[in-house]
Amino acid sequence: MADSSGRLIVEQFVRAMEAKDLEAQGRLMSDDYVEEMPQSGERIRGKANWLAVVSNYPGGVGTLDSESGRVIGAEDRWVLTPQFSVLRIEGSGDVYTYSGAARYPNGETWLIVALVELRDGKIAKTTTYYPAPFEAPAWRAPYVERFPAPTG
Repeated sequence: MADSSGRLIVEQFVRAMEAKDLEAQGRLMSDDYVEEMPQSGERIRGKANWLAVVSNYPGGVGTLDSESGRVIGAEDRWVLTPQFSVLRIEGSGDVYTYSGAARYPNGETWLIVALVELRDGKIAKTTTYYPAPFEAPAWRAPYVERFPAPTG
């Protein structure tokens, strides 16, 4: 696969993630898609299980309409879910990394780093890290320069 087409697939995927367009995300994933979240020790195996996870998000992401393939639900269905902002995409061929921020309704912003593997023009696997924010220790202040953290 040419580098530009792989990057385009990843860009479309993260833009669909930002828009909470589950249908578009699903079209870009292989049927045997795998997502791993090492911090929680979880692996989602298969696009159907991924759709079930996001469709059953606490607080209501909505429900998957089997006929249209669209997620439907009340207007406030996204109220507990984070708003994603992708800040950077890097990679080539079939391996990419994107970083971004997830801003939750309670005001917390967590950073995201995802490793993406493509196969046959589809996203086959992601390994996603959700590092929690933390206060910089005072003892490092003389040796570092501070910059604003992404706010999503």
